[in-house]
Amino acid sequence: MKNIALGRYIPLNTPFHRLDPRAKILAMFITLIAVFFPAGFIGYGIIGAVVLGCIFAAGLKLDFLIKAMRPMVFMLVFLLVVNILVIKTGDILFNIGSFAVHIDAITQTLYITVRLALMIMITTLLTATTKPLDLTLGIEFLLTPFRKVGFPAHEIAMMISIALRFIPTLIEETDRIMKAQTSRGVDVEEGNLKEKIMAILSLIVPLFVSAFQKAEDLANAMEARGYNPSAKRTRYKVLKWRMSDSAIVVGSLVICVACGMVAFIL
Repeated sequence: MKNIALGRYIPLNTPFHRLDPRAKILAMFITLIAVFFPAGFIGYGIIGAVVLGCIFAAGLKLDFLIKAMRPMVFMLVFLLVVNILVIKTGDILFNIGSFAVHIDAITQTLYITVRLALMIMITTLLTATTKPLDLTLGIEFLLTPFRKVGFPAHEIAMMISIALRFIPTLIEETDRIMKAQTSRGVDVEEGNLKEKIMAILSLIVPLFVSAFQKAEDLANAMEARGYNPSAKRTRYKVLKWRMSDSAIVVGSLVICVACGMVAFIL
């Protein structure tokens, strides 16, 4: 469970950490838009090189990035099997008995793999270099114009921040429950299918109970402190936009336009 890196803030003092959260959120969304352009492996290579450069500039280690990638391995294997069974276009790459594996099935799986990897890298870069409170302030500021149509900007930003904050907490709680059950003789990895399902259920039930208990405690604490989402709020920390923030947003726009041009050419 400790392999999950998404949602974990890494406290470092790098230029990327000091960027305005609004700039990082805007750059993330613009780059994610570029990921969905059919720019081929050339465009994805450009995005990947830039994102990896930002990750190393932010002081994040390669093993931390690998931990963020591990949860999607099973899904990618499942997609590969489905594509091999469904996609029957393109040249035949090889045969497994009487079953033919087409090259388009492998190509489509590679496209999906690269896109998912880039999306995880981009979101991990954001959450690892931005404090949950700063992330809340940035999201709320960007959603403020939608208040004119009745959109609950502050409430949505608070929910996103709490969800990101509790990802590491729930991971630690899951690890604690697994260790407690292992000491009592429960083995999730061994046994037949029925025994594995029962072991997983014995893990999920106390995890849900703990999660609801933590949610209730948090709600009671916020209510005891007089929290009112609709009240007019003041800010102890005021966000300041700098030239470096403009530079990262402009850079993400350049990447998006470049990927769009590559997609148009292809």
